[in-house]
Amino acid sequence: MIDGSPLAADTAEEEFPAAEVVSTEPPRIHRLDESVVNRIAAGEVIQRPISAVKELVENSLDADSTSISVVVKEGGLKLIQVSDDGHGIRLEDLPILCERHTTSKLSKYEDLFSLNSMGFRGEALASMTYVGHVTVTTITKGQLHGYRVSYRDGVMEHKPKACAAVKGTQIMVENLFYNMIARRKTLQNSADDYAKIVDLLSRFAIHHKNVSFSCRKNGAVRADVHSVAASSRLDTIRSVYGVSVAKNLMEVEISCSDASGCVFEMEGYVSNLNYIAKKTTLVLFINDRLVECSSLKRAIEIVYAATLPKASKPFVYMSIKLPYEHVDINIHPTKKEVSLLNQEVIIEKIQSEIESKLRNTNDSRTFQEQKAELIQSTLIATPSDLPVSPLPSGQKLQKVPVQKKMVRIDSSDPAGRLHAYLQPMSQSQSEKVSRLNVVRSSVRQRRNPKETADLSSVQQLIAEIDSSCHSGLLDIVKNSTYVGMADDIFALVQYNTHLYLANVVNLSKELMYQQTIRRFAHFNGIQLSDPAPLSELILLALKEEDLDPGNDEEDDLKKKIAEMNTELLKEKSEMLEEYFGINIDSDGNLSRIPIVLDQYTPDMDRVPEFVLCLGNDVNWEEEKDCFQGVAAAIGNFYALHPPLLPNPSGDGIQFYTKKKNNGSSQENPNSGGDVEMEEILEDNLLSDAENAWAQREWSIQHVLFPSMRLFLKPPTSMASNGTFVKVASLEKLYKIFERC
Repeated sequence: MIDGSPLAADTAEEEFPAAEVVSTEPPRIHRLDESVVNRIAAGEVIQRPISAVKELVENSLDADSTSISVVVKEGGLKLIQVSDDGHGIRLEDLPILCERHTTSKLSKYEDLFSLNSMGFRGEALASMTYVGHVTVTTITKGQLHGYRVSYRDGVMEHKPKACAAVKGTQIMVENLFYNMIARRKTLQNSADDYAKIVDLLSRFAIHHKNVSFSCRKNGAVRADVHSVAASSRLDTIRSVYGVSVAKNLMEVEISCSDASGCVFEMEGYVSNLNYIAKKTTLVLFINDRLVECSSLKRAIEIVYAATLPKASKPFVYMSIKLPYEHVDINIHPTKKEVSLLNQEVIIEKIQSEIESKLRNTNDSRTFQEQKAELIQSTLIATPSDLPVSPLPSGQKLQKVPVQKKMVRIDSSDPAGRLHAYLQPMSQSQSEKVSRLNVVRSSVRQRRNPKETADLSSVQQLIAEIDSSCHSGLLDIVKNSTYVGMADDIFALVQYNTHLYLANVVNLSKELMYQQTIRRFAHFNGIQLSDPAPLSELILLALKEEDLDPGNDEEDDLKKKIAEMNTELLKEKSEMLEEYFGINIDSDGNLSRIPIVLDQYTPDMDRVPEFVLCLGNDVNWEEEKDCFQGVAAAIGNFYALHPPLLPNPSGDGIQFYTKKKNNGSSQENPNSGGDVEMEEILEDNLLSDAENAWAQREWSIQHVLFPSMRLFLKPPTSMASNGTFVKVASLEKLYKIFERC
């Protein structure tokens, strides 16, 4: 048969090829590599830089810290540095510090239901090591030195190295998401990461009022968040969110314990009817844990929308306390959400309390208005509702002239003074004093942070400053009044009935030295616009001191001195940056100098001399002598020396004049050969000199003397070295006048 022939079969296979056989077996399940698992988990825990900052700050709070400082670079992608003064980390715990699920907060599952700490799973630090480069520097109480160690992928890169450290722990996360290209590119296009970190630190600051917080960009002079420990939470809110927020807050409190099992306490502040904002701010802490609760936020917004005009958004701070077993804190990788027992009942009670508070204060809305007394030009009328007593016979009512009410005709009469028409403030005197004390405390904390260095050498230097203080001079410094500059060096000050000449250079040098010691390892910095090569600076300083310029042998010697000092300072750059805020890069360029006093910038013309002093005048072998020498060099550099340009207000004006031929000899060749010269002022140079001297005098009056009253402890040597010279006494002047 034709159909069954082999030829027909081959032809059919060529025209209709057989379909491919698809396997129906399920794919095999296999274990993921541990590094893949850890990296996936790290991406869930550390979602963006603010996640890392939150975890590190919570760890610092768990360590009983009283001061927490955060430094951020490029929104946290380049650098996150969190420093605290907590109890530190034990040396024996460092090897497993960044392994997953290593923690000191719990040991068994049941501990989760009575947990009162911020962290507990032991995933935060481990996750950071999988997506960034982590360096930990720590010291515990009683240790002579600290330890520094770097981590990657959960393990130490090297054994802990001994190093100098201040009390507590510093954790530095660099190059965040360096191995997650897509996420890093996404975050690089976002400009609000730093703003989110600032908002986070602001929320922590108002809840943990006994802890000082600061947050700033790397290299910035001023901190964007700076709070100090305060006794009143309202004062903390005022310092962080501003006076306009704090003055429009009402206190709310709830304490509930009913038969249904709903047990909680709530305290906080909510905005009143005078507060106007376009965005709701809800700062919510549950059992001291910063969380979010969208249902509570919506409930509060509903109350304000029904009460306030134009549906203005509220500012709300709340701290809710519940039994630990009523809170499930393990429902979110970043712990930003929690689950509450009886959550609907709690929200309803809070909503009712806020609504009641707003309804009861519905008449508290205030407006600014001018208060003026009506002026009557007619006879004085007696109110109709008061009994009228008849006037004696023959006596008439007195007419009050209009001018009497409009113009002050007697210095003792308040009528006509502006403040007679102003409404007096209702604020109590005690509240004014409290607010003023908070402001003063904030200024002192910002200008002179609390010393946290545990280095014995620094403590010895501080003790020497305190012990050598002259009590008489201290009283003069704190209670004297600045009068003016007597000459380029001495300022005239008044103390009680005496006039003194005070050496501004000596006083400023001592003040800067003491501030450098007290601010040890706590410096903000001034970033130089262009890094300055150390070798060129040192050569410039050596040439200024040279009395015989042009000597080739001397020039070679100067170059060798400059090279040696440059290499020395490069070797000491890490210590100079950590302790004194002086940044020297690997190429030997000076790029940053410290801020010793706020609102004061040193004379940059003295930078070469400063660098030369660091290289030549510091004993780098002994720790105490080294710190003292560097502080002395900084003090001399920042001292208020006279500007290098002569003072144009006196005889120094001759320095800014030059003589020029007025051309009269060319016009009259028979004039006998005498050339008439004309004096011309160099306006640009003169203007620079006037600005420099005016700026110095302003700094002396508004920066130096106020800072001296706060911080300076004048040493005993100033009583005999001519720093203070009495020039007049009021009692003796009276005797002179009596003889006249």
